[in-house]
Amino acid sequence: MELHYTITYSQRKKLTITVERDRSIVVMAPLGTSPEKIREVVESRKIWIYEKLQHPQKYDPAPRKEFVSGETVLYLGRNYRLEIQKGTEESIRFQGKFIVTGISSDRAAKLFKEWYIDKARKKIIPRVKLHAGNLGVQVNKVMVSELKYRWGSCTPHDSLNFNWKLIKAPMFVMDYVIVHELAHLLEQNHTARFWNIVQVQAPGYVKAKEWLKQHGDILESGF
Repeated sequence: MELHYTITYSQRKKLTITVERDRSIVVMAPLGTSPEKIREVVESRKIWIYEKLQHPQKYDPAPRKEFVSGETVLYLGRNYRLEIQKGTEESIRFQGKFIVTGISSDRAAKLFKEWYIDKARKKIIPRVKLHAGNLGVQVNKVMVSELKYRWGSCTPHDSLNFNWKLIKAPMFVMDYVIVHELAHLLEQNHTARFWNIVQVQAPGYVKAKEWLKQHGDILESGF
């Protein structure tokens, strides 16, 4: 089977290959790397790529939830009951359950996304600062946004970007993703040194990786 991949060039020093959650293959290469060299590296790693393509992680879109009272809403790894109330002003309040007022079903997805992004920024950015301090690294910028196929990413300019849907995951999973991206500021590739750095800062990282493999698809669920 011929492998189809996209190439992203940057100032990085080494060529890396990533198999995304939708099974797309992305090659991140240093500026000036020839297509022939990239093809050669991809060919040399075919077995590894095929193994990643067959990984049991979920790739299918999660089913949409119903915007009705009694439905459950995911937040920090737990499902909470949704209670819809009548009202003229749109609001979402979390009080051991989600109390929603004045929101129509066609507005629910947009407003919950805004609510999640706000909470994600308030949770993730302080955790990045904490772990960065512990690791002794400097972060240029922290962003929380829509990442289609990743939970987090690290740019060549020492900026970190995190998927807002991580706010639906347990805190130990969120911490693992944060530490994972920060560790790339010290070690670009997933070497033994890289995983040693992660292990020291996030001792439960194996459990967190497994949680994402088994339950990552539920973070995609919404209205």
